[in-house]
Amino acid sequence: MGEQSTPQKFTNVNGYTVRYLDYGPPDGKTLILLHGIGASAERWSRVIPALSKYFHVIIPDIIGFGYSDKPAVEYTMDFFVDFFKVFLDNLSVSKSSIIGSSFGGHIATEFAIRFNRMIEKLVLVSPAGMMKTSTPTLDRYIMAALYPVYEHVYEAFREMAYDSDAVSEEIVMDFVNRMRLTNAKYAFMSTVLGIRYAPKMNGRLSNIIAPTLLVWGEQDRMIPLQYAREYDEIPKRELVVIRNCGHTPYVERPMMFNKIVLKFLVGREQ
Repeated sequence: MGEQSTPQKFTNVNGYTVRYLDYGPPDGKTLILLHGIGASAERWSRVIPALSKYFHVIIPDIIGFGYSDKPAVEYTMDFFVDFFKVFLDNLSVSKSSIIGSSFGGHIATEFAIRFNRMIEKLVLVSPAGMMKTSTPTLDRYIMAALYPVYEHVYEAFREMAYDSDAVSEEIVMDFVNRMRLTNAKYAFMSTVLGIRYAPKMNGRLSNIIAPTLLVWGEQDRMIPLQYAREYDEIPKRELVVIRNCGHTPYVERPMMFNKIVLKFLVGREQ
């Protein structure tokens, strides 16, 4: 089955309006995609067509980002995990596979630790949550969020990517426009602090019982490949490194990403 004609939907999570995109057969197995900090559901646009052939794909604008509400609250990891649990309950999703990128990977990991029986398979794409210190690339991205003018944002996105051709004007302008929304900068910076002071995951990763795939760009300067070893504690985990790729392989190398992920999720290559 193909994509639905009106994929944009809304739901109420703890009194806040959350936007999400909905693709693929409603009666199919559910696949949730969680974007990174400062991003939105649209960041997954280059891989949605392939993934939605095999799954009912649900992609939220994580609360505080995209076009979901941005309340003036503390954006802690507990807040995000609670948001995600209620979001899934609202949509009657009792079990699903999850792909989480960067900050979305941090949420997915923490959720898998706490609600391990709700996850069928887990894909973590350069996940956040293990870095002990920042990187110059991350610092530049944070500055771009605080001062969202085209030139700053373009340079930040170029530094994140291995191939600068993957950084389109559409991606840059989408980020600029969203970071100018009310409370967007507050939510972004509060999330940065929430990540920094999140509960340590070391010593708890063995709670994750789902088969887990780590996908990392070999040239990731945002969250370098060296942090992949921090996830060795996950019992059933494997790592695939994509060469000539930076922080967001689903943007930079979408065909390769789909091939790797679909082989893991459904046992077939795209």
